[in-house]
Amino acid sequence: MDRPWYRSYNFVLPAVCVLITLAGILFIHSATLHDPAASTEAKKQALYLVAGIAVMTAFSALDYHYWKKWAPYLYALNLILLGIVLARGQSELGAQRWISLGPLGTFQPSEFAKFFVAVTLAAMLSEKRKYDKLLDLVNPLIALAFPALLIVKQPDLGTTLVLGAIFTTQLFFGLDNLRAFALYAGGVIATALFTVGTPFVLKPFQRSRLLVFLNPNADPQGAGWNLNQSKIAVGDGQLLGRGLFHGSQTQLNFVPEHSRDFIFTVLAEETGFIGALALLAAYAAVLWGGVAAVASSRDKFGALLGVGLVAMFAFHILVNVGMTLGIMPITGIPLPFMSFGGSALITNFMAIGVLLNIYMQRHRLVF
Repeated sequence: MDRPWYRSYNFVLPAVCVLITLAGILFIHSATLHDPAASTEAKKQALYLVAGIAVMTAFSALDYHYWKKWAPYLYALNLILLGIVLARGQSELGAQRWISLGPLGTFQPSEFAKFFVAVTLAAMLSEKRKYDKLLDLVNPLIALAFPALLIVKQPDLGTTLVLGAIFTTQLFFGLDNLRAFALYAGGVIATALFTVGTPFVLKPFQRSRLLVFLNPNADPQGAGWNLNQSKIAVGDGQLLGRGLFHGSQTQLNFVPEHSRDFIFTVLAEETGFIGALALLAAYAAVLWGGVAAVASSRDKFGALLGVGLVAMFAFHILVNVGMTLGIMPITGIPLPFMSFGGSALITNFMAIGVLLNIYMQRHRLVF
């Protein structure tokens, strides 16, 4: 039975995402209140929100099956953009991750790589061939390896881990034989142990972050500074918070990057446990909307694409909130819809648009 498109549209999901972004703009303004160099971040984020809503609306109206057809071209574009970053990218804070757009600012291709990789892997794993042997994983692993290595080179370990989370989740749901997944999981564990236990992969600052996570008092004035100040800010909020624009750790800039990776500390200090709980409830609504899209998908590609995008959001939320509380290593992963950054925000709204279209197509629609 055909039905009007608006009868199948999940209006709650985009509304929650926009509300989280508006809250993010408010707390970005609070975080940069006494920092003249970053005084325009809140206004820029508002413009990014407008662009994000436009992109989300367009993507929600676009049949998600087109993404499977476009997957090879998106993958090639992804590699080209990441290659440009390595060749002529703009550096900041010891990392080379951005491409300059002149007066328009910069954009970060590694953020869009998450979406491109999710589309590529969903397209590969949804092919009619069976994926029931370890040998069948060679092509998907190669497809993941090229963008992952280019991102590691920037260096950007956090985004590389996000790609790994997307791939692992899609693989779990896409494989016909879980024994092959078990072998893959064993390889991942061995690789992780080699990465952490040897000095050949991680940069010195990345290893120091891991060591500080294991022993927060090892270097309180150096590598442990971010973690310790973050935990102080979160604890300082107590139940109801110190009030908007009145967080001492926030306003005195004790927590570095608190409009970006550590934006959760601003919210927690100024609105307390109640505010943090409200944000986590909003994220639960976002994830539930994503799961609903996956459950309603009418084909394997839609299900795997939705699973990858939900995994992206879940991993970001878990790691970002966890690192501010000291239960996850600091990896530089932004908090979805809250952290300052146009590339990340627009990528998030792209993903929401696709999830909305997957959910809508559970019925036959009339536009």
